[in-house]
Amino acid sequence: MSKNHKKIWITGASSGIGKAVAEKFASEGWIVAVSARRKEILHDMAKHENISSYPLDVVNEETCVNTFQNILSEFGDIDLCIFCSGTYDPKKEKEIDIKQSKFVMNVNYFGVLNCVKAVEKYFKKKKEGHISIVSSIAGYRGLPNSSGYGPSKAALNNFAESIYFDFKKHNIRVSIISPGFIKTPLTDKNDFPMPFLRSVEFAAQKIYIGLTKSNSFEIHFPKQLTLILKFLRLLPYKIYLYLIYKLYKR
Repeated sequence: MSKNHKKIWITGASSGIGKAVAEKFASEGWIVAVSARRKEILHDMAKHENISSYPLDVVNEETCVNTFQNILSEFGDIDLCIFCSGTYDPKKEKEIDIKQSKFVMNVNYFGVLNCVKAVEKYFKKKKEGHISIVSSIAGYRGLPNSSGYGPSKAALNNFAESIYFDFKKHNIRVSIISPGFIKTPLTDKNDFPMPFLRSVEFAAQKIYIGLTKSNSFEIHFPKQLTLILKFLRLLPYKIYLYLIYKLYKR
């Protein structure tokens, strides 16, 4: 393994944003470790000379630790981790579904926690590195038909903000990524118009630039949508809930 290239670990890399980001970093010369449950897709991605496959189910804490140790033993070093694993089923969020909400929280939130915990001691001992967590604009404020997905992303936002301070003491950068509507197998399930829908290639480009050319805590896109939602986040509950309800009734 060449020591002249930066090295990255990406989870949720078998489809959607995770896959596009892995391919983008690999095309830019990074050495990329990709993880997800779908082994066949990962192995196909590993045909690229800069990509190596490490199948993983992020809900298993012990497996996350072992997978990261396997990556370290082969790569020798890791500079950046992007934790992108996630799940979403809008049909099951039309009403409160406790079983589905627990499943979503286990993958989207605790799956990320398992991965962060797996790399924590390594980065703190190394006293440098970067952990980036893929969240969503759905985590900004409560939205209709998002009783499981939205809360899981809001929890990620709070978690990233919380660990930011401790990791910064060890010279470790923590950041979050908040995509808007990106055309992926997950958003293909939506049965409503998605404003400012963008491709995974667009998302990958924004993420690559944000992680390598900027020191911002949050990378969010497309700005035409995220800036509107950031404004709505500042509104008092009475106004916010009124506006969203009016839009929802349409």
